[in-house]
Amino acid sequence: MKNIVVLISGNGSNLQAIIDACQNGTIEDAKVTAVLSNQADAYGLERARQAGIEAVSLAASDYADREAYDKALAEQIDSFEPELVILAGFMRILSDEFVRHYQGKMLNIHPSLLPKYTGLHTHQRALDAGDKEHGTSVHFVTEELDGGPVILQAKVPIFAEDTVEEVTARVQQQEHRIYPLVANWFLQDRLMMENEAAVLDREPLPPHGYAADE
Repeated sequence: MKNIVVLISGNGSNLQAIIDACQNGTIEDAKVTAVLSNQADAYGLERARQAGIEAVSLAASDYADREAYDKALAEQIDSFEPELVILAGFMRILSDEFVRHYQGKMLNIHPSLLPKYTGLHTHQRALDAGDKEHGTSVHFVTEELDGGPVILQAKVPIFAEDTVEEVTARVQQQEHRIYPLVANWFLQDRLMMENEAAVLDREPLPPHGYAADE
């Protein structure tokens, strides 16, 4: 049984998708061992407790700087001996040293079709730009913000009368589908990061990730 540690800051809907996937076998032979958050009131921590998973909060205000916080965070993560670290709405920029410590075993999901719209407010930015499609990307985490190699993307349409809330819901539905899939690839030793590229079944993936229909 392989261990997953998930980092969150808020509601934790992608966390719930990961927990459910471990329970229903979509993610094989793995369990979420711990959920860590920088926000003590994050609902994702309650999701963890309800599932019998260790829930830990670390407030940045308790540490002198980002490096000190990230060192404490890494010590907590490492105590659970994870094979995979999953960022699921963890709203902190991580230090380069922290990222290097988990290089090749830390995944993130970003609500845009990377490399478009790194950073925040991606759904509003897609609407403001008049985009006809939007989506989400699972990628390996590197020192470059939202810049690690893309593994898998899911696209959704944007309709003329859409609100941010409607686009968000459409994207999240796809996130809950593809994030467990990618986690399972990794934990089944099908997926790795090599030479700054995502490699699936020994084949380097193109810049926008796995392209075949699921």
